[in-house]
Amino acid sequence: MKLKGIKALLTLCMIVKNEEQTLKNCLSRAADLAKELVIVDTGSTDKTKSIALEFTDKVYDFKWCNDFAKARNFSISKASNDWVIVLDADEFIEDFDRKGILKFISNENNCKKVGRIKRKSLMEDSFGVKKYFERVNRVFNKKYFHYKGIIHEQISSMDGEAYETENLAISVDHIGYTKEVVNRTNKLKRNIDLLNEAMKDAPDDPYLQYQLGKSYYMLKNYNKASTCFEMALKHDVDYRLEYVSDLVETYGYSLIDSGRYSDALKLEKFAKYYANADFCFLMALIYMNNAKFTLAVENYMKCTRFEESKVEGVTSYLSYYNIGVIYDVLGFKEKALEYYNMCGNYEPAIARRKAQLN
Repeated sequence: MKLKGIKALLTLCMIVKNEEQTLKNCLSRAADLAKELVIVDTGSTDKTKSIALEFTDKVYDFKWCNDFAKARNFSISKASNDWVIVLDADEFIEDFDRKGILKFISNENNCKKVGRIKRKSLMEDSFGVKKYFERVNRVFNKKYFHYKGIIHEQISSMDGEAYETENLAISVDHIGYTKEVVNRTNKLKRNIDLLNEAMKDAPDDPYLQYQLGKSYYMLKNYNKASTCFEMALKHDVDYRLEYVSDLVETYGYSLIDSGRYSDALKLEKFAKYYANADFCFLMALIYMNNAKFTLAVENYMKCTRFEESKVEGVTSYLSYYNIGVIYDVLGFKEKALEYYNMCGNYEPAIARRKAQLN
């Protein structure tokens, strides 16, 4: 079936507020995937609605009530198709496989599955700006799924049962957490306020504690972040869940960033759950900051044996660079240069190579 076959079966559902700087780019790319675009405005005071009307007449107002799930579910209710894809205005479709998507949504056996898209984000931490890749649940049949949660809302099955997911060949570029966008939208303060409100009704919810910790982490308040993560990890969490994996990793980085290097060694106990490149890289950093250089090198080398990672460079130049730094500090200059040379065009490695050769 041709592209218009996919477009006829899929509806894009979005909630927006004051998104005039990104919405046109988002919708112009999304229009190649979905013919029907549903835009729900929650109180814009800029040109957001007029931009949306350039692409669709299905633009609706929703009085904001501090509940993201209610707004999401309202947008879904306006879709004429059963299958929907949910995006935010700061997410731009880069690529998609039309045949694969059509095969997924045309298969009646997939009605109770959720499709996962690949999202690339630019994330800033104390180590600089990194490209971060993740899979997020965004494509589903509205007869079987809806949203729950007033903040960091999650797709939930109507019957409350666990559901299967399937990775779809849809890639998006997410700019929502670059420093400039966060400053412009005051997104993190808003999230913290909403999370604290949600926790009044569920003070022991580890997911809310995790999200609160993430918000503080992105504000670079690492002490508060680590406290929230520690609260979440006191619960009997399921270590197979993606948010728990990210909880553990970000907890480790919050301990490093707050100078609690010896405390970070406690993350060794999670190695039995996470045999992946990103966790190995975190442990290598922890060992490195505790002067356990042999263990650090071993873990960096483990990273290079994986085919992929969430953070770009973990399986290659970032690990090789840090091994080089270790050898450099220990005085093994030739060995350090060997690993710097394996880093390609990574600028910190180029700078260290030049410093050694001069």
